[in-house]
Amino acid sequence: MAFLCVWQIARDVDTSIGDDTPVLSRKRLDKSMTAIRIDEIRFGYEDFRYRAPFRFGGVAVDRVTLVNVHCRVSTRAGKSAVGFGSMPLGNVWAFPSRTLPYDATLSAMKAVVTRIAAEVASFREYGHPIDVARQLEPAIDQAATGTVPVLAKLVCASPFDAAIHDAFGKVHGVNCYQTYGRDFLQHDLDYYLGPEYRGMHLGDFLDCAPRANLPVNHTVGALDPLEECDLRQRLNDGLPELLSEWISVEGLTHFKLKLNGDDLRWDVDRVVAVERAAAIAQHLRGCAQWWYTLDFNERCRNVAYLLEFLRKLEERAPAALARIQYIEQPTGRDLAADSGNVMHEAAKICPVVIDEALVDLESLRLAQEMGYTGVAIKACKGQSQSLLLAAAARHAGMFLCVQDLTCPGAALIQSAGLAAHVPGVAAIEANARQYVPAANAGWEERFPGIFCIQNGVMATGQLTGPGLSAVI
Repeated sequence: MAFLCVWQIARDVDTSIGDDTPVLSRKRLDKSMTAIRIDEIRFGYEDFRYRAPFRFGGVAVDRVTLVNVHCRVSTRAGKSAVGFGSMPLGNVWAFPSRTLPYDATLSAMKAVVTRIAAEVASFREYGHPIDVARQLEPAIDQAATGTVPVLAKLVCASPFDAAIHDAFGKVHGVNCYQTYGRDFLQHDLDYYLGPEYRGMHLGDFLDCAPRANLPVNHTVGALDPLEECDLRQRLNDGLPELLSEWISVEGLTHFKLKLNGDDLRWDVDRVVAVERAAAIAQHLRGCAQWWYTLDFNERCRNVAYLLEFLRKLEERAPAALARIQYIEQPTGRDLAADSGNVMHEAAKICPVVIDEALVDLESLRLAQEMGYTGVAIKACKGQSQSLLLAAAARHAGMFLCVQDLTCPGAALIQSAGLAAHVPGVAAIEANARQYVPAANAGWEERFPGIFCIQNGVMATGQLTGPGLSAVI
């Protein structure tokens, strides 16, 4: 894989304080000796094909492009370390378009990545990674102007943020989650989130040590075969292909069902079919309890569709309805434009979680007003923002889950770290093992408990290494 070095861009930027100096350089950050400065940024791409198409949100995806970032940092004392961050661009999810083809939205996001790399490389102040991310926000916003959605901007910036956090932990020889307390992060939450959080600190909302294990939410895509009759032709690649086979091999108990949101009969039939297939497989292994997450990927026309779906599901498969742990993003991501679709009635049945809609603190607050009762935390929206919004959600008493973006390799390790350190997270999604296992090559041997699921859980307790634990 070839990496593009943008260090020359950083050297060519005048960082002296003057009238024409960028605003970013005028604001001084953390003065402590733990603060780091970015010395070099390198980034590049990897492309992988899926073993089988993954259909969600009405679109079938068969490939992925990863952004891989290396970031070299140094402390005032001269210590240096290199951090690594990786994230799928996920343009079908982050930059959905009815007019632009896949390659066009991918190219637009790659252009944003290049501009963000230049901004990050030219930032020369010392600070904690969360403070660096806060100071870089205006420049990153400017780098993603035009038709690129806010969510796509967050995805493009996320591997750079991850690499900085990773480097910060490594330069101090500790796991990143040991650097979010008062010893390293000097500001309380009110500095980032407002006066409502005065006297609270990020470290108060996180566990310093990871949970030993977490249930894995196995994705059931809209095209995924449930029973033998659903298969046109076997892949015969050594991995499970039917839902029953996945359950038997991995001992799964949590399932995330991708639904259409625009075909009520199909959606109800799909859940009924999953319940039938799962019940047989679970009976064979002596399992009496399992759970579902329903993800409409914002495709429901309105909340009335969701309520009618739940009513019909109760009629046809009451046991399946009782297994629903939460419902994810049933209607459009633009909450301000769709404020009439409130979720209060649906949330009486089970938690209703925002995903695509969660892009900042304002969207979190608006979601609460509209009756959403939970949030999906995602590493692809940035380590810094994910941590802060997780703290805000916990303070508000909201339901929390961690979802991924078909994250392989280091991206999954980062996602698993979030899930393992945020108290109250119900389960973690990890579907790269299902759709793009080639991108996990080499990682399974080093982190078997993360990439090889047994008894339905991921062994997150092993994520105690320096940085984000994906030691490169």
